[in-house]
Amino acid sequence: MVGHPAGNLVTSIALFNNKGGVGKTTLVYHLAHMFQRLGLSVLAVDLDPQSNLTAMCLDETELEELWEDSSALIDHGTGRVRAGETVADAVRPILEGTGDIRNVSPTPLVPDLWLLPGSLELSRFEDKLSHEWFRTYAADPAAIRSTTAFHRIIRGAADAVRADIVLIDIGPNLGAINRASLLAADSVLMPLAADLFSLNGLRNLGPTLRSWRQDWQQLILPRSPDGIPAPKAAMRPLGYVIMQPEMRLDRPVKAYARWLERIPGVFDTAVVGMDAAPPRDRSFEIATMRNYRSLMPLAHDARKPMFDLKPADGALGSTQKYVQTCFREFRGLAEEIATRLATRGPEEQ
Repeated sequence: MVGHPAGNLVTSIALFNNKGGVGKTTLVYHLAHMFQRLGLSVLAVDLDPQSNLTAMCLDETELEELWEDSSALIDHGTGRVRAGETVADAVRPILEGTGDIRNVSPTPLVPDLWLLPGSLELSRFEDKLSHEWFRTYAADPAAIRSTTAFHRIIRGAADAVRADIVLIDIGPNLGAINRASLLAADSVLMPLAADLFSLNGLRNLGPTLRSWRQDWQQLILPRSPDGIPAPKAAMRPLGYVIMQPEMRLDRPVKAYARWLERIPGVFDTAVVGMDAAPPRDRSFEIATMRNYRSLMPLAHDARKPMFDLKPADGALGSTQKYVQTCFREFRGLAEEIATRLATRGPEEQ
C-alpha cells in the first residue's frame, strides 16, 4: 500500500499530450486500477469527447444504457431519470442557459474505483467555453461558472466518493475543453513517444500551458467572484512517461535513441520553462513503458487490465510471464508517481 499522495487533500492529475496515438487512455485506465490495487480510492474522469476511457471501462450494454438519448444533451428536459449520467449531463444547465452545473454520481467500477463517464455530446461544450474564455478577464460571473465547470464537477464527484486521487483523461488538442480541463488539474503527466511528433508537440503545448496558468492565476483568479469555487490551476509538470513503440523495420534503433536523447532538454525548456536545460537532466522522466499491445485484445475481451489476465483469459505460457512483467512495470510507475506527489504536493506551483 502507498500512502496518501497529498496529505489530507485530493490530488488531480491530467494525462495529456496534444499528439494522439501514444497510449494515453490505456495509461489512465491501468494507472487507475493500479492505484486502487495499492490502497487508494480513485476517481477516473473522462473529459475527452471521444470517450475512449469510458468505452474501455464499460461493456456495450452499459454504454448503451449510459448514452441512451444522449442526443438530448441540449433539450428542455423530460424529467426522466436515466440509468447513468455523464460529464455532458453535468454541464447541460449551462448549455441550456437554465442554470449552473449539477453534480452527477460517478459510476462504480470495482471497490474504491469510480468513473465519471464521458460522452460524445461533450463536444458541444467547446464553442461555449471558447466564447466565455475572453469574458473571464472581465470577471464575468457566467463566464467564470462555465470555465470552472469541470473543476467543480470533479470536486463534487471526488468528495462524494471520498477519492484520494483523480486521474483526468484529456483529448489530444489545445482547444477550449482541454483548457478548462487542465485548469482543474494539480499536475500534468505526459505520455510521449520518442519521435519528432512528440518533440514538436512538447514545443507547442509547453508555452501554451504556461500562458494559460499565468493568465488564470494573475489576471482571472484574483477577480473571480467569491461564491464560485475556482481552481488554482497549478498544472504542475509532474513528468513524462516514454511509451515504447512496436518494433518496425523502417525505424532503426539509432534513430529511436536519438529522439529519446532529445526529450529531456525539450521538456525542461518548453514545458517546465527553464532558460537552459541542465546537461543530461532526466529528473522529469518517470518511466519507460514497454509496448504491451499483444495483451490488449485479451484484456479487452476479458474486460480487465492487462496485468490481471489469467490463463483462463488466454494468457498462457510465456504470455503469462509477460502479464507479470506488465504488473511489475505498472506497479513501479504508480509507486513512483505517488512518491513524486507526496514529496511535491498539489499546492506547489
